[in-house]
Amino acid sequence: MSKEKTYGIETQAIHAGAHPDPVTGARNTPIYQTTSYVFENADHAADLFNLQTFGFIYSRITNPTVATLEERLATLEGGRAACCAGSGHAAQFLAFFTLLEPGDHFVASRNLYGGSLTQFGISFKRLGWNCTFVDPTDPNNFKEAITPKTKALFIEPLANPGGIVLDLEAISAVAKDASIPVIADNTMATPYLCKPFEWGIDLVTHSTTKFLAGHGTSMGGAVIESGKFDWNQNDKFPSMTTPDDAYHGLTFYETFGDFGFTMKARAVALRDFGPALSPTNAFNTITGIETLPIRMDRHVENAQKVAEFLINHKAVSWVSYAGLPDSPFHDLAKKYMPKGPGSVFTFGVKGGYEAGVKVVEGVNLFSHLANIGDTRSLIIHPASTTHRQLSEEQQIASGAGPDVLRLSVGLETADDLIRDLDEALNL
Repeated sequence: MSKEKTYGIETQAIHAGAHPDPVTGARNTPIYQTTSYVFENADHAADLFNLQTFGFIYSRITNPTVATLEERLATLEGGRAACCAGSGHAAQFLAFFTLLEPGDHFVASRNLYGGSLTQFGISFKRLGWNCTFVDPTDPNNFKEAITPKTKALFIEPLANPGGIVLDLEAISAVAKDASIPVIADNTMATPYLCKPFEWGIDLVTHSTTKFLAGHGTSMGGAVIESGKFDWNQNDKFPSMTTPDDAYHGLTFYETFGDFGFTMKARAVALRDFGPALSPTNAFNTITGIETLPIRMDRHVENAQKVAEFLINHKAVSWVSYAGLPDSPFHDLAKKYMPKGPGSVFTFGVKGGYEAGVKVVEGVNLFSHLANIGDTRSLIIHPASTTHRQLSEEQQIASGAGPDVLRLSVGLETADDLIRDLDEALNL
């Protein structure tokens, strides 16, 4: 792809970051299943280890297959650079380790994937990183929770599991006033449906395991930076603006500028903690992304049909899908996700916890499992699975109360999905 030309996202999804192999002519990106790489000479090796030249050293931190995926993700998001990791949780860890010191604080939406709530609220505390969760539907809640120790805001533009759409522009304005970055987990929407950087977001994370890979085969995660945040505007981010002892006093923001965050995440966090993405999973994700635009269109089309069916079902008390005109998030979805608000949403089944369990045990076509973004349609009862570590009050606050069922609507024939749900609801 020529850097002088503008390409549509469908073209980017197929070509960005990929080139025919110069030795064999292979058109698909090869799986570079190797641990390490031969140096040209001693000076070349020294330059690589000193970050004075770019290249491959060891597949824990750099690998050609993974590098292709990183460039493709940065291109799709409209960002400057990306760093991949072995899972979405690993990507979140890389982002926060690069940002925070012990005793620091960040503010997060309370409407997040249940695993993120546990990671932020419990595990991160052991590292001295403190999180305050707020209702994200009012941007002022973020402002009120910011303290002098706050280093970032964290949101899901399209929240998992509740289908809530956030006001990205307003939340970004709050962060800008506080001179801190906003991190957006764009897993649910993908860059095909939502472009967080266009609305002032500074960093994007992904669980590439989900829609990007798309077939339920490959774990992965990514951190992508916009390249627009000024890390030197205050003294809040010493990891970016002060000399790093591990690299002979190199200062990452001064040296690498608009991709300094990515370099720090890779050269320190990924190097030292090692949550590397395997080349095979990177290859599978690259292949999945090639069909992302086509798949997302079908996901959204099917989700709309299923939601319209459920809202009128006698056994259903409510449906939270921003594609429905009565949704309180319908207008925000039109603004931030004009191609549609994804295919993951929740609904409430009459009868509470027991009724929810009965439905997930009664479906045949939907698969009862803890994942989203598969070609197959998936269902889960969060209160008994992904959010079971939370109290009932916390479950309800995060959109995963006892009556809630979450769907990830796949690519099957919509009428078949509707029939399967109808039969399970009528048991």
